[in-house]
Amino acid sequence: MSLQAETSNNRPWLMGVRESVPLLGGYIPVAISFGLIAVQSGFSSWEAVAISVLIYAGASQFLFVAMVASGAPLWFVVVMTLLINARHVIYGPNLVPWLTGSRWWPWLMHGLTDQIFALAHTRLPQLAPDARIGWFFGSSLLAWFSWIGGTALGAVAGKELTQQWPLFAEVMPFALPALFLVLLAPRFTSRLWSLALGSTVVVALVFSLNGMTNAAIPVAAIAGAVVFFGLGALK
Repeated sequence: MSLQAETSNNRPWLMGVRESVPLLGGYIPVAISFGLIAVQSGFSSWEAVAISVLIYAGASQFLFVAMVASGAPLWFVVVMTLLINARHVIYGPNLVPWLTGSRWWPWLMHGLTDQIFALAHTRLPQLAPDARIGWFFGSSLLAWFSWIGGTALGAVAGKELTQQWPLFAEVMPFALPALFLVLLAPRFTSRLWSLALGSTVVVALVFSLNGMTNAAIPVAAIAGAVVFFGLGALK
């Protein structure tokens, strides 16, 4: 039986949930870290959870909490949060060809994260058209709930967890980078992708080691894109 036939006969949302389970290894530790940091910055447990429910933006949430705690103007907090999330302007249109068959797809964009995008961009083209919305719904809903649950756990019991298991506190900050590495690893099977990603890593390391951490990510991203499209044009 083909994959498309299989997804048509089964529950697509359940397949989305099952295939997104590996993401929880990165989501939950980082969410716990956010919940703990939010409470330490003066937010209540309920406020920390509300931020994860309504904003749900990973790195932007950490920035949001830090800026609010430092007394930054609200307009500046909003602008910086939107700038960090500007990448979603690229994510959304890339998924439109596979999700616009349903009127519900705009409402599901709240669940679009870096990891869900990477997974969906690979999986949606492989699914039957009538299974795509269901798959995306199950996948994004599991990720969202795990992020909310992790935030609640961190806000309520994060301090106790890190005191009882000090190693946990040291591992949590690396959870998100590790999750991105897992998503990128399959791309190293392609020579073109390997060169592009390798150049991105090298440029980021060079800038970071020379104290230019703020410029490392954007410059490395540009370098990787130039290598990818430059070598691609030579083929």
